[in-house]
Amino acid sequence: MNSSSIIRQQNANYICYSNININVHTFCDLEKAFDCVNHDILLFKLKFYGIGDKDLQPYQSYLGNRYCRTTLYNDSKNSNKVSNWAKVRHGVPKGSIFGPLLFLVYVNDLPKIINRTSAPIIFADDASILFAHSNLIDYNKNIYIVFRTLNKWLRANQLSLNFNKTNYVHFTTKRNMSVNLKIGFNNNFITNSSYTKYLGVTVSNTSSWNNHIDLLMKKLSKACYIIRNAKTYMSALSLKVIYYAFFHLVM
Repeated sequence: MNSSSIIRQQNANYICYSNININVHTFCDLEKAFDCVNHDILLFKLKFYGIGDKDLQPYQSYLGNRYCRTTLYNDSKNSNKVSNWAKVRHGVPKGSIFGPLLFLVYVNDLPKIINRTSAPIIFADDASILFAHSNLIDYNKNIYIVFRTLNKWLRANQLSLNFNKTNYVHFTTKRNMSVNLKIGFNNNFITNSSYTKYLGVTVSNTSSWNNHIDLLMKKLSKACYIIRNAKTYMSALSLKVIYYAFFHLVM
């Protein structure tokens, strides 16, 4: 569950605050992750985890025999141009229950290959990687090792990072040192942020919940306004639907 991932991330912070000077979390987002899952690699991993040939057939049937084509509308001719059907060899369905489960199998080996020099926390296509060190030299060394390994894994699994949504937060306190950090990866630099949104929770570099509370209050105030204006002409059942859609959903 995402709540357990948040708790693990915050617990790691509190432990580092008392013992470590440099505490950095890199929040990674895999670009179009569900759409880029290679079927052959996924089936290989399922077999590696112990699913035999006979039991593998339902997975092959689920992933295979899917085709797609593109339709383009020509306004001047008032007609459609349709491409040929092409077999789908990548991706797992997002809207299904089975799709996210298969994606978790696909990325299941990622934490194991980088957990010697970092503390990864994986939830679906969101990953938080903790780097905690007492000196800057060891920090830079481990950053290089982890991202070099991560880059190899991404290329081998035909995935990539979404740099527009990937950033890092340098967690500090009064007793922790504040240093200028640069995290480069694959000829790109990851953006430094004072706070970021991770699994629906706004995480601040001071581990304060003020930013999260402020954003939450804005959403809840909007929900209260909608309910207050709708209660004069809507039934209690309809108001309950509005409550769950606008209020309960963000809590």
